[in-house]
Amino acid sequence: MVALTSLISPAKAKEGCVALVPVSRKTLDATLEKIGKSGRAWVEANGFDARAGSVAPVPGKSGSIGRVLVGTGADNPSPHDPWWLSGAVNKLPAGTYAIDTDLDEQTLTAGALGWCLAQYQFDRYRKPSAPKRKLVGLARTVCANAKRQVAATVLVRNLVNTPAEDMGPADLQDAAEALAEKHQGTSATIVGEDLLEENLPAIHAVGRAAAEGREPRLIDLRWGNPDAPSLTLVGKGVCFDTGGLDIKPSAGMRMMKKDMGGAAHVLGLAQLIMANKLDVNLRVLISAVENSVSANSYRPGDVIHTRRGLTVEIGNTDAEGRVVLCDALTVACEEAPDLLIDFATLTGAARVALGADLPATYTNKDSVWQALDAAATTTGDPLWRMPLWAPYDSSLSSSIADLGNVADDGFAGSITAALYLQRFVNRNVPWVHFDVYSWNKKSRPGRPIGGEAQGLRATYTAIKSYLNL
Repeated sequence: MVALTSLISPAKAKEGCVALVPVSRKTLDATLEKIGKSGRAWVEANGFDARAGSVAPVPGKSGSIGRVLVGTGADNPSPHDPWWLSGAVNKLPAGTYAIDTDLDEQTLTAGALGWCLAQYQFDRYRKPSAPKRKLVGLARTVCANAKRQVAATVLVRNLVNTPAEDMGPADLQDAAEALAEKHQGTSATIVGEDLLEENLPAIHAVGRAAAEGREPRLIDLRWGNPDAPSLTLVGKGVCFDTGGLDIKPSAGMRMMKKDMGGAAHVLGLAQLIMANKLDVNLRVLISAVENSVSANSYRPGDVIHTRRGLTVEIGNTDAEGRVVLCDALTVACEEAPDLLIDFATLTGAARVALGADLPATYTNKDSVWQALDAAATTTGDPLWRMPLWAPYDSSLSSSIADLGNVADDGFAGSITAALYLQRFVNRNVPWVHFDVYSWNKKSRPGRPIGGEAQGLRATYTAIKSYLNL
């Protein structure tokens, strides 16, 4: 199969290459004036009204397609909208195309990203259809930037889409090691009973019930300049979540292959950082486990120890993500990074509050949110800040341990999960927590049903801004 990133090219437009003309409702009349009376009559007869994602092929002199008008809706193409071109892609005949409009590099990069992702297919288990549409005539910088963003997004999607049988803790380790090797980084992993020897008891407790070969582990990837600003990414890698002894109903368990979406995100973000050779001292920590049901599963009512020294009473074994993350966050804070970011498919409560598309975003530093908020707008990669509301912290109290892993009243589930994690983050470390869904519930142009990268491009842009890179 042709790689997605080969669907865009700086090669010059040649004879037979069809021009794409972006048209908004604002520019529709002016565009129709330019294509002449017969062309205008043809377009109007076909009902083209510049609706977003609509297309109107205009005949050329020889009877072939001379150009294609591409609707962008109420607004002109924007660098803040990575999907302005994607809705048209799969409506176009097979062929080679070039954008016939003077657009800035950021807008073209956004369009090229959407062009490629509109042709994404998860092809591990079935033969894909060959991509049939290529976009040429782009500047080399546009192609390079778009290709790096496409590759990072596709890595996240592919990891999340892979079923748990083929994406267990060891497979996540393989993915991290392959990424480290590709970019001349290093990777080390602590597995199974060695977690106890290395004082990582919470990760071990959640993952100890998994079968042989699927033991829990902490994956530790490093890359970059030791003297540069330090950035640590932490990912929740629950490769399948049965709920443990508080077992999920079948409907709730159906999509739990995606519960390692946080790990997929930090690997995708790491790839984007490394491919762009960002001047950082990068560390990636992934708590990789399978929350299984077995004779030695951790139990409701158990009190487990953590690396930070806090004891945790288990109120619900299905709130395992925060338990595996707390040890990794403690490890991260021991080096006092300049910025600490974690990604996790943590709570259903975040989805109830914000839906599938908006990652719930928590941070202990306003200046970090300012960078994220600005980046979310410029990249068209939405985020929404949620409060670390201190009065709710008391709902995590326990009568026999330092804290519980779930709130005692069932309210504000995403907030209390974030407050739990904050207990394991040093106050002086700038920290961001993303509670992401990692999944598209419905297909839209460039975003098919299945695994999805959320907040990835915004976070990359914010990292550069916040760390002054």
